[in-house]
Amino acid sequence: MKSSVIFVSVVVVVITGLLFLGKSFTPRPPGVAQASNNEDQFNGKPAPDFELPQLGAKGKTLKLSELKGKAVVVNFWATWCEPCKIEMPWLVDLQKKYSGEGLQIIGIAMDDTDDKTISEFAHKMGVNYPVLKGSEKVADLYGGIDGLPTLFFVDRSGKIVEHELGLRSLSVIEANIKKSLGSSESARAAATQ
Repeated sequence: MKSSVIFVSVVVVVITGLLFLGKSFTPRPPGVAQASNNEDQFNGKPAPDFELPQLGAKGKTLKLSELKGKAVVVNFWATWCEPCKIEMPWLVDLQKKYSGEGLQIIGIAMDDTDDKTISEFAHKMGVNYPVLKGSEKVADLYGGIDGLPTLFFVDRSGKIVEHELGLRSLSVIEANIKKSLGSSESARAAATQ
């Protein structure tokens, strides 16, 4: 009996050790890099331009620079990302609330899955903004996306005013949207004086 308790204890320790090792060696999805402390490296700089296929739009692409003059939220997400599933309904509501003021949310799916699966997921979530098929190249332009969801808030002039990594509260996201919408309004007011 004593030897079976020792055996079970050893098995538990070995399995626990393997789980920890497996977690540290688990490959990250393409475009998702190791976390870094440079979250604000983009703030105040022009948002890197990209052109990506728009899912469900029959061969159409969307280019970020075509949205100049609008406040843009660039949302990196994936269908397997649980925090993304919490955030998406908020983004749907915020798109409705602020689209009349010039907001455009863009969802960039960082999945390794097929376009149909991503499109069906976005439809099920009620997404009312363009969903683009992400690429490692675009993720690299934005610093190698440290985790999902990741949001970049771009003002009307095309500059990044804020960057959020991971799930944030609705109030934080909305405050950053207002910052994106307002930063060029004050610039426009100054230009007309």
